[in-house]
Amino acid sequence: MRTDVTALAAEHGIALDESSIRFSEAGLDYRVAFATATDGVEWVLRMPRRPDVSAKIPAEAAILELVRTQLAVAVPDWRVHDAELIAYPLLPGSPGLTVSDAGEPEWHFDRDSLDYSRSLGRLIAGLHAVTVPATTDSTDADVPVETPDDVRSGWRSALERVSEAFTVAPALTAAWQAWLDDDGLWPDRTVFTHGELYPAHLLLEGDEIRSVLDWTTAKVSDPAIDFMYHFVLSSPEAFAAALEAYEQSGGSVPPRIEERCTALYAIGPLNYALFALQSGDPEHAAVAQAQLDPEAQLDP
Repeated sequence: MRTDVTALAAEHGIALDESSIRFSEAGLDYRVAFATATDGVEWVLRMPRRPDVSAKIPAEAAILELVRTQLAVAVPDWRVHDAELIAYPLLPGSPGLTVSDAGEPEWHFDRDSLDYSRSLGRLIAGLHAVTVPATTDSTDADVPVETPDDVRSGWRSALERVSEAFTVAPALTAAWQAWLDDDGLWPDRTVFTHGELYPAHLLLEGDEIRSVLDWTTAKVSDPAIDFMYHFVLSSPEAFAAALEAYEQSGGSVPPRIEERCTALYAIGPLNYALFALQSGDPEHAAVAQAQLDPEAQLDP
């Protein structure tokens, strides 16, 4: 396995010290390796697991070019990106969350830290202030842009698609339909969002966020999505500190933000089912069905 990564990197002009390679297998879309080159530079290497993941690479490259000059934090500087490999120099900071070999979460900071919460609030304010031009400088892809109506209709269509492919428990369907029907749980404006701001994608020095990873879900969309993980993972005091820092940095807190975060977190099974459909992997489909209705089974 290390030999394969060494050879792949060499094809792209990166000479790795093979003995330095270590892997992270937790990601659903990429195998990730960390390694030191023979010249001492430390690298991150992401290898797509499926063709549909490779197809998204140009869009993520365009997003990185957009945010690089507009945010106060570091983002990946892709020196290599094609259908087989993404490679960039290691960024400052360490992940706030990793997964053990046994699949258990390992936290590397205090989730209730007020300093961390304020750093996160400032980061989200910066994200939501990113200016997205009508077209990006990239010739490969533009940044996806959703209107408020697009956000709501997109989730309605997602529920319909998943309901056609899987058996969904009536209680889940009813809860999601109530969410779709409640005008107060939907944005009246959309902004640039990261979409997956959980601590595995945040590199910290102490309690300060220094770098942000994995921009595959970034787009102009519902601002509440960037608050969701902090709401469900932290204390009320920590969440309030993030909102205060967000406002002090120019952000406008969405109405009913706690309810909106709760609703967005509750659609986790719907999100996973969409991923299973996109991947075409029967194992992911079985997991998705178990989340949507443990009593049901997929048709063979």
